[in-house]
Amino acid sequence: MPEPDRHVPVRPDLAQLEREAADLLQRFNADEEAAVNEVFKHHPDLIPPGKGRIDQVRLALARSYGVADWERLALACRLIDAIWRDDAEAVRAMVEARPALLHENARATEHCNWGPPMSYAANLGRDAIIKMLHGLGAKDLQHALDRATLQSRISTARMLREMGAPIPAGAVMGPCETLSGPGLAFALELGAPLADAQGDRLAPIGLILETYCRNPKGKHACLEIVAAHGVALPDTAAMAVHRGRQDLLEAVLQRDPGALNRRLSHRDIYPLELGCHEDESLALCGTSPAGGTLLHLCVDDDEIDLARWLIERGADVNARATVDADGFGGHTPLFGCVVSQAWRCGRQRDGAFARLLLDHGADTKVVTSLRKRLRFVKDETMHEYRDVSPRTWGERFHDQDWVNQTVMKMLA
Repeated sequence: MPEPDRHVPVRPDLAQLEREAADLLQRFNADEEAAVNEVFKHHPDLIPPGKGRIDQVRLALARSYGVADWERLALACRLIDAIWRDDAEAVRAMVEARPALLHENARATEHCNWGPPMSYAANLGRDAIIKMLHGLGAKDLQHALDRATLQSRISTARMLREMGAPIPAGAVMGPCETLSGPGLAFALELGAPLADAQGDRLAPIGLILETYCRNPKGKHACLEIVAAHGVALPDTAAMAVHRGRQDLLEAVLQRDPGALNRRLSHRDIYPLELGCHEDESLALCGTSPAGGTLLHLCVDDDEIDLARWLIERGADVNARATVDADGFGGHTPLFGCVVSQAWRCGRQRDGAFARLLLDHGADTKVVTSLRKRLRFVKDETMHEYRDVSPRTWGERFHDQDWVNQTVMKMLA
């Protein structure tokens, strides 16, 4: 099945999907162009607009999610709901009625990574459901172990190991992706090498630094773990921010006071010698901190305590990033609060970071030109934005999922 137009949520809501279908039917029967095109794209038959039925539209909607039919999508919703509620008997009844469920993705589509029901339950630490499904013949022990480790479900991971789950190649990569300190420590405890599946010993470090995840405490823990395993982390101001280490940052600034407001290159922030990529778009962020100051980096890393400390010592809240040869750059830290990877990860919802900058004089009227290429999304093309302020940067950004709506209200 081709890449779907929509993605089944981690916890799909059947009632919400039913409302989506009813809305699509209404718009299709009103001959709304977008709705007609959607139904035509995903339904195998040519249905005359104005004469659609709910069952036909539900089939088209299910296929837009990458699911074979509505009945399978509804079953996925009920199964996942039962796993979240830790209702082992409800899960058992569904699996016994449809044994193939044991080996199918719980979300009923191949375009997801939480896996079959046992692996899905491992993400949530639902041990009783895991034992029951294993007893019924579930075979995805290795994937379940990988998911439990990635999600810091360490007691569940230990149980899966005792059940015979092998250590997957590159077992450390999942915890590095999600910045799970406990998961990384557990994988190493099991004897997993600090390397990816191909044996690249720098890949885990690069992933910790460039991952889409924003979890400052987890990142600090992961970097301390790799340092304890012999990885030489550079003694730089940027690395001190990544590690959340005020003591290291203070030592750098005592040696070099100018580092407080010095502009940092992409390689300063994401060292190639630690497995990071030369392609700047692979450092997964919203507004890039490259070319900015330590304060820009704090915004992107969601390091608000370090940001306060830096501001108290004279960090310029209106410091502008360097402008490249094509005229792009020049953004202040406030831009990073607007188009934000942290927001996309569910952080900075209260706008406290933007408020910190505004309370210390951040200028909302700064105008500059920026460009941005997102990765691992449908639209990976480069977009250019000329003459934008922090507010218009958010208004015009091509993917609104990345725009911190709390900050936008503050700037309105």
